[in-house]
Amino acid sequence: MDGKQIGIVPIAEALLAAKQKNLDLVEVSPNAEHPVCRIMDYGKLRYNKTKKSKTKTRTSHLKEIKIRPLIAEHDVEVKIKNIRRFLLQGDKVRVHMVFRGRERSHTDLGLTLLKEIIKKIEDIGIVEVAPKMEARDMSMLIVPK
Repeated sequence: MDGKQIGIVPIAEALLAAKQKNLDLVEVSPNAEHPVCRIMDYGKLRYNKTKKSKTKTRTSHLKEIKIRPLIAEHDVEVKIKNIRRFLLQGDKVRVHMVFRGRERSHTDLGLTLLKEIIKKIEDIGIVEVAPKMEARDMSMLIVPK
């Protein structure tokens, strides 16, 4: 409990000491010349290990935001707020601009809108893939700083 090494002790004596403290005798290093054991709460050790592994397994996911070139100003602000939230969570964000019908002849409007979005999130995000046209759509990829 206090971290002191006791030395080489028979198994029966070690089990008795663990039982007196209401703890478990855990084998830490079984391959050593004299197996190393520790008196501890084994359930707590397992809980902490699983808790640590869960926090490490957080990987970034790809979130997608779809917009149109003639979107209202308030709707743009809502989309930017969502992009910021995703970036703060550690996710990558693909902003996808969809052009329909006659909007396809005004791709410059879409590009200016995407540049405006870039300016508003540049404090927490970096543009990994610049805005580019792909068939009828324009998209860019933003990653967290």
